[in-house]
Amino acid sequence: MSLAAASAPAVLSGRGLARSYSMGDVEVRALRGVDFDLRAGELVVLLGPSGSGKSTLLNILGGLDRPSSGRLTHRGEDLSGADEAELTLFRRAHVGFVFQFYNLIPSLTARENVALVADIAPRSMSPEEALDRVGLAHRLDHFPSQLSGGEQQRIAIARAIVKRPEILLCDEPTGALDAETGRLVLEVLYRLNRELGTATAVVTHNAPIAAMADRAVSLRDGRILSDVVNERPLDPREIRW
Repeated sequence: MSLAAASAPAVLSGRGLARSYSMGDVEVRALRGVDFDLRAGELVVLLGPSGSGKSTLLNILGGLDRPSSGRLTHRGEDLSGADEAELTLFRRAHVGFVFQFYNLIPSLTARENVALVADIAPRSMSPEEALDRVGLAHRLDHFPSQLSGGEQQRIAIARAIVKRPEILLCDEPTGALDAETGRLVLEVLYRLNRELGTATAVVTHNAPIAAMADRAVSLRDGRILSDVVNERPLDPREIRW
């Protein structure tokens, strides 16, 4: 991790984050008292098997879910007691999301899919600039059905970054892609993190991807097992899996 990233202030801080829910008569404890910081400009990879709590943690960080207990703060402001309207404003102003499945509107072009977010954000870049940043300036007027899976995921990334979020949260962004296409998507995320300075967290079950991160955080059974700093993060083109 660079010295700048290591000393940067925490954009998000979670302390004692726990999340439980019921499945019939069974109580599932998805998170068990997790402490976690996401710092300005860093790229963190969250690793763990299915059910380890990594997606639950990501959803809480992004205001999509609430902790059952514990405290989440955004630059010192407590979000733990925020109501739905306040969480919506937090997500709209500060957070971009990328998911495993692209969730593009099939009847809209690439430009129009990205413009949906640009139109509601106060300081957005143009859809054309966002698509250029992910290498798809030549596909502005193509519909999702005319694009490959990797191109659709890059449109989803453009849609996430068009509003210039300070936080980018990615849940299995390469999960539906083959290795070569997935590597291209990771290159885009890596480059955007460096160019835009967006605090980025990437959830994956694919351990080699951790080599590109400033920090690799491993979870199991709702707890953090390890939090390791990479002294020399690899360019995604160097990663093999």
